[in-house]
Amino acid sequence: MPLSPGRAESHGFEYKRNGTLSLFAALNTTNGQVIGKTAPRHTSEQFVAFLTDVVASQGPEQEIHLICDNVSSHKTDLVRTFLSEHPNVRLHYTPTYTSWLNQVENWFARIQRDVIARGIFTSVKDLARKLMRYIRQHNKDPKPIKWRYDDPSRRIRPMPFQ
Repeated sequence: MPLSPGRAESHGFEYKRNGTLSLFAALNTTNGQVIGKTAPRHTSEQFVAFLTDVVASQGPEQEIHLICDNVSSHKTDLVRTFLSEHPNVRLHYTPTYTSWLNQVENWFARIQRDVIARGIFTSVKDLARKLMRYIRQHNKDPKPIKWRYDDPSRRIRPMPFQ
């Protein structure tokens, strides 16, 4: 339940699922801007439509590198055809269970925290509208994500053979 003055946060026991929505997002790592698109499902057709939007937003010869997870809709014949028609677009895939390597996942965590976690959505269309509003607001003052690993003592090291 939403916070209000004088009332502690609480959670309702009734939950109504109004549907699902996929959010495609491309984070420009140099300036922090996000290109986003919502879709009813995460299919290769929807992914190619998103890639088309990304290409259209850039210069005609701009090299575009996208880091993707290993979901099957990113590796279909339709996607391969799109890539062959757009040689300036390259997809790179993160290894399984390494989402932290993809900076857009950090941005997804922010949208989860800022929009979804305490949000109230009356419909899928309402959710889509609020997600896109968040992206537009973010792009008014984008900042690149600058993350670094400061504590070398906590790095994962290979175990010595015994």
